[in-house]
Amino acid sequence: MQGLKNLRVIDFTSWIAGPYASKLFADANADVIKVETESGDPMRRYASSEEFLENRPGDSAFFQYLNANKRSVTGSPADAHIQELIASADLVIEDFAHGSDALKALDIDTLQQQYPQLVILSLTPYGRMGPYAHRPATEFTVQAESASTAMRGLATMEPFMAGGRVTDFIAGTYAAVAAGIAVRGAQRTGHGEYIDFSMIEVMNIASTIYVDLVFSLMGRPEIHGPMRQLEIPSIEPTKDGWVGFNTNSRQQFNDFLILIEKADWIGDEELASHWSRVFRYDEWNEAVHKWTKQRTTDEIIEQAALFRIPVAPVCNGKTVLDQEQFKARGVFETNPAGDFQQPRPPYKINGQRFRQLSAAPTLGEHNEKIEPREKPAPTVPSAERELPLKGIRVLDCAAWWAGPAVTQMFAMLGADVIHVESIHRFDGARTVVAMADGDDWWEKSHLFNGTNTNKRSLTLDLNHEKGMQAFKDLVKECDILIENFSPRVFENFGLTWDALREVNPQLIFVRMPAFGLDGPWRNHVGFAQTMEQMSGMAWVTGHTNDQSRIQRGTCDPLSGMHAAFAILAALAERDARGEGQFLECTMVEGALNASAEQVVEYTAYNHVLDREGNRSPYAAPQGLYACKTRRYQDDMGNDQEEEQFLALSVQTDAQWQALVSVLGNPGWAQDDRFAIHSGRRKHHDEMDEYLKAWVADKNLKDVVAMLLENNIPAATLLNGREAYQHEPFVARNFYEEVEHPIIGKHFISGMPFRFASRKGLRWIDTAAPTLGQHNHEILSELLNLSDKEIAELEAEQVIGTQPTGL
Repeated sequence: MQGLKNLRVIDFTSWIAGPYASKLFADANADVIKVETESGDPMRRYASSEEFLENRPGDSAFFQYLNANKRSVTGSPADAHIQELIASADLVIEDFAHGSDALKALDIDTLQQQYPQLVILSLTPYGRMGPYAHRPATEFTVQAESASTAMRGLATMEPFMAGGRVTDFIAGTYAAVAAGIAVRGAQRTGHGEYIDFSMIEVMNIASTIYVDLVFSLMGRPEIHGPMRQLEIPSIEPTKDGWVGFNTNSRQQFNDFLILIEKADWIGDEELASHWSRVFRYDEWNEAVHKWTKQRTTDEIIEQAALFRIPVAPVCNGKTVLDQEQFKARGVFETNPAGDFQQPRPPYKINGQRFRQLSAAPTLGEHNEKIEPREKPAPTVPSAERELPLKGIRVLDCAAWWAGPAVTQMFAMLGADVIHVESIHRFDGARTVVAMADGDDWWEKSHLFNGTNTNKRSLTLDLNHEKGMQAFKDLVKECDILIENFSPRVFENFGLTWDALREVNPQLIFVRMPAFGLDGPWRNHVGFAQTMEQMSGMAWVTGHTNDQSRIQRGTCDPLSGMHAAFAILAALAERDARGEGQFLECTMVEGALNASAEQVVEYTAYNHVLDREGNRSPYAAPQGLYACKTRRYQDDMGNDQEEEQFLALSVQTDAQWQALVSVLGNPGWAQDDRFAIHSGRRKHHDEMDEYLKAWVADKNLKDVVAMLLENNIPAATLLNGREAYQHEPFVARNFYEEVEHPIIGKHFISGMPFRFASRKGLRWIDTAAPTLGQHNHEILSELLNLSDKEIAELEAEQVIGTQPTGL
């Protein structure tokens, strides 16, 4: 297996996001060289509690998970031996602090001039360019500023972050895909790239479910008050624990009502809508819990699965190891250190993995042991610069969000993506509409319109002989075919790997099942919420005085980008072997890799990580603090108050001392218990009372400015209704105005990074397509069908532009 064997990656990053990005390259067989200072990556000595490190010598288990299959050297970007490594590299990844000596020594502008074929990836909280580039930040403040946190929670409680450092994993995965695509382009044309990646932007895409577009489609009405909600049904109590549901479609919701013996509620339109269901929260919970509390989790899963309702146990770092599907598929493996478990990479290519796991390197283990390597060829541009995936054609048979996220990324970077639906059964994402009134309601989904820009649309009825023939003819013209239905769907059509590679021996066939192509859960239905519940991501999300809650959406783009990266590796394998490749990219295993800390922590230290609300092992104090409310008048002319939250996150002792100074050096803050991080963690409740009192009468913007001036990570809690006009998004042209033939003009998020070669250029060329918008264009252009033949297909409802059965 070749994979990315011919790539060399120089990785200057530390902690999680950057190392996870380079981990994806290492897992796919790239030569990843980790460059560290003499003190090493701080993650080498990190665990959720310092006492664990005392009982387990050597590098931390989480570091070993993130950095397996890599090599380590020590030095500075200015050192001659590090410069030699850079000269031999295809990709350089950095996350240096803004204005730091290390960033100046790296000198990105000079590197671009010296090595025009080199790809350089900067992975930072706000991006290297823009008005917030200099701001100190943590994962917590990034979530707050991205509009993610404000969406999550009960109106009667403060909102809460998505737990488990998920921002770092989402950023690392997206960034790896962006870099991998750019490297592929550089290998073909000799044109390298500088990628300026923004973590705040990727979290806005991955965890707000295009909420800004929702309010744009509503006409941007003036709405005040908390916008946070909880999805119901979701995590519910059982006789012996907890079970997780979700009902994304009307059919699933109606089946759920039958399951809980409330069939009389079918047809209740207020309950049928997720947006209005929350207004009957207490009534709903009473009925659901009456049924779930009388049954065990296993009994409920068995019954719900018969209805094909997405359902899962709510696992943690201990119980996930005993989940039958994961045991049957051998998802967890022993780290070469020998004393803890970790998830394997979340994809297989032709039933295999690219390389076996090797131990993470000790600090400087490979000093003076890195073999020379010539500059990657071509060393000078050999062709015109173009989008790196130009010339790749993708047949996109995926639905909802995870699969379409893959193909949207490819479409943005130059691929010709044909989104395939049927007029008899269109993409389920089209049903996710906040305002479903009027004609053509299926064209008004914020989810579909947010996820399918730059694609073409083709409708085909695969149950019809002519539809199937047209589909197979299209397969001959495509490089990649991707689908994410339950395994039985494509197999029932006879569209197996053996059948498809007979049609096109060069095809890369990508399957994205929820739980895998084998095992006892093979045919279970699953969505992002299911993966969060089952992987442990939900276990570490929510307030301590409440229950575990889902993160709401993160697993779709997360699993999608894992699949996108796997496709890049498969393309490289095809280049090397000259033949097509079969990819299995399992959705839940992508989530397991992002929540790996829980399994690692339990098996290494016998510690089960739990939810902490808005707190984190990485920072203290950390939380949301209510500032002076903002006054406004309601529709009746009455004075009202709107909450305003400060997001504060103190990660270092130096930041703590700066905060003490901003506070005016009060006596309570001089207490020795607060002098170091472990003490502040232990006495967090006490600190919080003082901090709440300090901010209560202060203006939010003023206090954020004061803290940032003193290099303390702080942010406003951004309301998702206002994201399109948020200063860092506007400055980096993150939201792009797009005109759609049905819904008109709206701002839609582009990609969470900028290419230096595309300065001032947009990512979005075309709006998401209407149903069957490009039928004639595609069938005539690629299959050479005549107008008469296309008209016959339409008359027989093999193709069309209007759904049937509505």
